[in-house]
Amino acid sequence: MLHVTMPPEYPTLSPLKYELSAPWMDRRAKANLRNLLDDVYLENIGEVIIYQLVEKVRDFVRKAKSTETRKKTVTPVIKSLDKTKLKINCPEITHGEVIVDRKSSFQGHAAEVHSVEDVNAVITKLKENKKILNATHNMYTYRIERKTAKGTTILQDCDNDGEAHAGGRLLHLLQVLDQKNTLVVVSRWYGGIQLGPHRFRHINNAARQAIQQAGLLQK
Repeated sequence: MLHVTMPPEYPTLSPLKYELSAPWMDRRAKANLRNLLDDVYLENIGEVIIYQLVEKVRDFVRKAKSTETRKKTVTPVIKSLDKTKLKINCPEITHGEVIVDRKSSFQGHAAEVHSVEDVNAVITKLKENKKILNATHNMYTYRIERKTAKGTTILQDCDNDGEAHAGGRLLHLLQVLDQKNTLVVVSRWYGGIQLGPHRFRHINNAARQAIQQAGLLQK
């Protein structure tokens, strides 16, 4: 489901805001769909685009269902391919120091990214590490600067991964720091003792530390 909010300045001065609600869709598919919707906005800056967004969602869902049907009826051939050719180049990842408080551990991971594909590649690479994969939460956020003939815009998104409000707070941190082309992931391993609001301080500190160690800190 696509939820659309139109600010008073829309469409001339401010883009509309949208949220996707699709529990059946995995993160990669959602990221791809968001990227397509952002492209619709970039190609039609200053214009009314609600109809185009709805049609883009319909087309995406239709193709997704068609692909799922083919998967069920066609014999997989992926195993016969050279796996090295299937790998997407992953940006360099910097891992921050671990912060420990009352048996809970927090660690930030940062990378320079220039596309949603880069974001997906980094997250996939991180989860190849069993310790990170098994973290209680792997919350993340990113901001990507995109320049077109019509101007510059920022693609941004976040994910709580079950830690309520954490993704939004991480995104706010990147906005305050004016970070561009930056992805930061914070892994938390819960130690059994609730930390209350102190956990957000550790999450932000772990994120900022990783960004700084990666040489990406703007301020």
